[in-house]
Amino acid sequence: MSPTVSVVVPVYNEEGAAVQVASEIESVFSKTYGEGGFEIIMVDDRSTDASYARLSEAKQRIPALRVLRHEHNSGKSAAIRSGVMAARAGIIVTVDGDGQNPPADAARLAMILRDAPPHVGLVAGQRRARQDTASKKWASRWANGIRKSLLNDNCDDTACGLKAIRRDVFLRLPFFDQLHRYLPALVNREGFTTLLEPVDDRARTTGQSKYTNIGRLAVALTDLPGVMWLNRRLRKPGKVSEAE
Repeated sequence: MSPTVSVVVPVYNEEGAAVQVASEIESVFSKTYGEGGFEIIMVDDRSTDASYARLSEAKQRIPALRVLRHEHNSGKSAAIRSGVMAARAGIIVTVDGDGQNPPADAARLAMILRDAPPHVGLVAGQRRARQDTASKKWASRWANGIRKSLLNDNCDDTACGLKAIRRDVFLRLPFFDQLHRYLPALVNREGFTTLLEPVDDRARTTGQSKYTNIGRLAVALTDLPGVMWLNRRLRKPGKVSEAE
């Protein structure tokens, strides 16, 4: 039996958190979906620490766990894409590998998408109490405000790692580095609806963030014009019919 939900977790140098994240996901999702009803796909983006080794060992005690590894470090969006490509379920839930995303919220987003009508392609988490520094919050607020005004995606927190998306919808999206920051706009571009749901955020207890404030602003300034170009170049054919 194919699983109902595939939980995709990008991992890069999270040896102190990754196994605990997998264990928490297994505990929460087994209560909702039962054995065989879900899978956990941890994608190691060529970590330089012991993340991959520890996850590989954890497979012995977490039956739902699958561990993929990139040959080359390629970034978070590439790790998510690798997980989606390997997924066996029609619903994908993304969870960050640093332990800041509560798995209970991930399960809730998956259920909302599962029960939603077909035109809903994405359920995006919106952190209601971010556990970050003031400077990090300011940088994210600035970047989100510019993106929201130019793309009209109505999303205040596209960087939140918690998202539930239909696999077939994700595979329709153009791929590029930092794609994960533009999912609401790109899902809307394909004619699907995005639902926004409040989620919790936990303080990081191990490791360190992979992004700097300057890096976030650089991404916003570099990729935003490209996404705007994609939106301008879209031509919709309307309903597609086949001759009988």
